[in-house]
Amino acid sequence: MSIKMQLRAMPESAIRENWTWLEEVMGDALDRFQAERRAGIAEAVPYHFHALNEVYAAAYTPHGSHDWELPVFGGSPVYNATDNQPPFVIARPSEVREAGDFLAAASFDDLWAAARPKVLPPFSAFDETEVKGWFLTHHTDLRTFYSRSASAGSAVVKGFWY
Repeated sequence: MSIKMQLRAMPESAIRENWTWLEEVMGDALDRFQAERRAGIAEAVPYHFHALNEVYAAAYTPHGSHDWELPVFGGSPVYNATDNQPPFVIARPSEVREAGDFLAAASFDDLWAAARPKVLPPFSAFDETEVKGWFLTHHTDLRTFYSRSASAGSAVVKGFWY
């Protein structure tokens, strides 16, 4: 299994705040990922999701009760009973709307300029244009995903696979 953050939009009423149930639902969704992505209810950020969070953290000013982590890590964590597994995170529809609004309004070039000194060094073996392109693609995909999810009034479940 690869390292990735998996996102899946679903009705809030369909979500159980139970780690075992979330593991099963999100694991099954991995098998249908490409079809669900085409349907606009799934997205993933492979490997770079921690650094993408840094891009957003560099320029986001909180507008309410949520902090800058919302597009990547924000929401309510649901932990495994033994805490030895990564939590799943549930973003409620209002949080999905806030993330969508942030992503719609954010200038990627401004985000990159603010985050570049912190984000770029671990990728020094690659050309900056290539690295920036990876993050721009992730940003664009998340903007589209959150916009669709917010328009549908969906919640978003996030799984972190290591």
